[in-house]
Amino acid sequence: MTDRTPPILVFAGSAREDSFNKQLARLAADRIEALGGEPTFIDLRDYPMPLYDGDLEAESGLPENALALRRLLAEHQGLLIASPEYNGFITPLLKNTIDWLTRPHEGDSGLKLFQGRIAAVVSASPGGLGGIRSLALIRQLLSNIGVTVLPDQLAVARAKEAFDDDGSLASDGQQQKLDAICGRLIDTLDRLGAQGPRA
Repeated sequence: MTDRTPPILVFAGSAREDSFNKQLARLAADRIEALGGEPTFIDLRDYPMPLYDGDLEAESGLPENALALRRLLAEHQGLLIASPEYNGFITPLLKNTIDWLTRPHEGDSGLKLFQGRIAAVVSASPGGLGGIRSLALIRQLLSNIGVTVLPDQLAVARAKEAFDDDGSLASDGQQQKLDAICGRLIDTLDRLGAQGPRA
């Protein structure tokens, strides 16, 4: 164990205020803290960016919010992402955010920001599959850019009925699984002996 648990950046791939995935991400951040981790929850709604456009990048560089997210990412060794599913795919918001973050800046590769990071992925959906198709795709995307994604995952189906009034998961089994995922993420970061982010 290190003296300081490497911090974990937590967010959902949705800007909607009442997003089930945002609710799941907030819950995960709470559980990470309760289990001894150091979470930072952010809302991508606070970091709006234009659709990635190479001409815009050549003319103006990276958007200010992309630079702000780059700075945040550089300070966090772990990631926990709640990935909604739109038409069987990850959201345009999540894909666009990652597209901007992986662009080069001032001689540094955007990919370098992600290499060596450890991530866990979860999802929630009103449907019966819980957004599980998006989990396979966000795993692929994160792996492509150098992130190690833990094998454990949680897909919360029928999300309208899945949360209690206090924000926890109504199913004890799902709550225990979320705790196990958060705990494994913390333990993995600690076992790797990360003394801080490798930016």
